[in-house]
Amino acid sequence: EIMTTTEVVEVDGEVGDFKVKLLHRPRYVDLEKCVACDDCVQVCPVVILDPFNEGLSPRKAAFKLYPQATPNAYAIEKRGIAPCQDACPANQRAQGYIALIQEERLEDAYRTIKLDNPFPGICGRVCNHQCETVCNRGLVEEPINIHGLKRFVADKVYENPRQPVDIIQKQYEEKVAIIGAGPAGLTTAQDLVVEGYPVTVFEAMPHAGGMLRFGIPEYKLPTEIIEREVQDIVDLGVDLRLNNRVESIDALFDDGYSAVLVAIGAHDGIRLPIPGADLEDVIINTDFLRDMRLGKYANGKAKPLGKKVLVLGGGNVAIDCARLATRLGKEVHMACLEDRDTMPAHAYEVEAAEVEGVTLHTSLTYEQILADESGNVKGVECSQVASFHFDETGRLHLEKVPDSNHVLECNTVIFAVGQRVGLSLLSDDSGIEQTERRTISVDTDTFATSRTGVFAAGDSISGTLWAINAIADGHKAAKSIMRYLRGETKATPVEPGKPVVVLSQEEIDEKLASGEIIKEARTPMPSLSQKESIDNLKEIKLGYDEESAKAEAARCLSCGICSECMSCVFACGTDAIDHDMVAWEETIDVGAVILAPGYQVYKAELSEEFGLGRYANVVTSLQYERLLSASGPTMGHVQRPSNGEIPKRVAFLQCIGSRDQSHDYCSA
Repeated sequence: EIMTTTEVVEVDGEVGDFKVKLLHRPRYVDLEKCVACDDCVQVCPVVILDPFNEGLSPRKAAFKLYPQATPNAYAIEKRGIAPCQDACPANQRAQGYIALIQEERLEDAYRTIKLDNPFPGICGRVCNHQCETVCNRGLVEEPINIHGLKRFVADKVYENPRQPVDIIQKQYEEKVAIIGAGPAGLTTAQDLVVEGYPVTVFEAMPHAGGMLRFGIPEYKLPTEIIEREVQDIVDLGVDLRLNNRVESIDALFDDGYSAVLVAIGAHDGIRLPIPGADLEDVIINTDFLRDMRLGKYANGKAKPLGKKVLVLGGGNVAIDCARLATRLGKEVHMACLEDRDTMPAHAYEVEAAEVEGVTLHTSLTYEQILADESGNVKGVECSQVASFHFDETGRLHLEKVPDSNHVLECNTVIFAVGQRVGLSLLSDDSGIEQTERRTISVDTDTFATSRTGVFAAGDSISGTLWAINAIADGHKAAKSIMRYLRGETKATPVEPGKPVVVLSQEEIDEKLASGEIIKEARTPMPSLSQKESIDNLKEIKLGYDEESAKAEAARCLSCGICSECMSCVFACGTDAIDHDMVAWEETIDVGAVILAPGYQVYKAELSEEFGLGRYANVVTSLQYERLLSASGPTMGHVQRPSNGEIPKRVAFLQCIGSRDQSHDYCSA
């Protein structure tokens, strides 16, 4: 019996009766099913140096060691999962679609993205890209523009006419009602419909998309992108009911729904309880953003803003409000509690707002909103803040600078100090418990609420978070709802975690020294100029072209080796690929053990004076053997690695590493 990809961990016992503990590492290919057809290799986009040929030739992450290898089956090499995938709440296989971009296989890259994320065009624009903060490329110079590459793939696919989506046939009778057509609700709807459940999504607004549609400006996220990606989900067979506000969960169960998901976004803006907050010219952020999306300022259905607008708040939403107000031709100011360096808004957002003419006032607290004799807003009285902090309950404690009161003049005030979830549909007798933060209380493993059959996800359980977090919640909620409908009471089993490939600075430095990595700055993404964008809602960031996208994708270090793009899964005709295989231990009884473990090769790069790793035409004796082999990378022809030419003279340096200061004998 031959056990490949297996290590001996421990030998215990006595002569004739040994117990041997073995560690079987996964090969990610089922030996019972693999027919060694090579199809997985043909579609694998990950190219590495072939260790069998001593790094002299390339091979794929899906491989067979050599043609006559035993067993006659393929394996997939993985070092672990890339940190970008691990950091993403939805476990987006970023390395996978980036590898496919390098091969110009954009349809396949799009398929890879959609396996984890139903909104590639949206997240390619407005994701907070947690993946990039842990990208190993950041140890070299700058992280890869992962979300920009996602957008590139979606944009290129969307340039083509939209193909009809096949309706999924229903396999189950249990109906599911989803309240809210935002990213959490729509993701759950997609997953349930794909599994054969009938799903109805109820949305109070006239358009689907939730806060993606009504909380993000058009210049960041064009309407047609939202509508396209929502329609792809609806066409699977989701019953989407717009302008349909749910008033009672009881009524849904009375209508025959077997489970309900509450996926309401944080649509309620916060109005601070200060004097003057209820004046007519004081607007709430969510109302302003929604009315801009609905075109009410363009068609005169909303009261025009005053000539001078003051936005209260320092987060990204406050920045959005300020930049929109500038596009309405207003003089815009922002006032926030934090100083310039600790504002919650992204630094690049703040810089963009200032470039567009927004004036920033930091370290201020708001005392009252002032009005003139006619009741119109004329300014906001503020005080300078010396220090502040929030306690465990979220209550603000601050110290003011004495005698620092002053007035910031304005005609319109926009409150942009946060949003909360509107839970008016949850009556006192709904049986659904809420938290102190006015969110829905759920079991963190299942997203089940205190009422049987009712689940919650997205902003309704966490408060305001990013779209990718809501997408992750949607996937998790769908799994829990399916388990509930099938009568499975236990939570979804936790899958064994795979190691995350975090490269050390030492590894990076070695790769830089050997030339395996070359420093190359992040490829900039073109944008409209201020002059081109300041008076309209055109999308500012223009996205990559093909050449720029390939250049940026080429910076990927392929940390995990196998990128889990799943191309091999789709190509395999025998269903032999299993990326979920895990290592497992086994103890066997044997009567004897024969040790034949081979040897360890000296790292001749350590003898720097001989130039291995620095000069292309310095090779090891093992590499030379592969060059001489008829099945080797040069088919038995001795060629110089630098240019493929036949060498005229060859020098052999013997005993490198086997006899030196630490070895007084020859290993031969």
